[in-house]
Amino acid sequence: MKASEIRDLTTPEIEARLVEDQQLLQKMYFNHAISEIESPAKIRNMKRVIARMRTILTEREAAAAKENQNQ
Repeated sequence: MKASEIRDLTTPEIEARLVEDQQLLQKMYFNHAISEIESPAKIRNMKRVIARMRTILTEREAAAAKENQNQ
């Protein structure tokens, strides 16, 4: 998922998606520990998507804090 696609989502949608993806990543780690998964790159990609979502949520929180500070 690209950053532009994530930015199109609302904050609650991003938070829900973040929880789902974190659970999926945990399952991927578990499956990889038991047996080889077909593509270890999927783990790396999932970590990057999670990082993008966290970054966008942080940006939104900072923007809201700055807006509240200016008022």
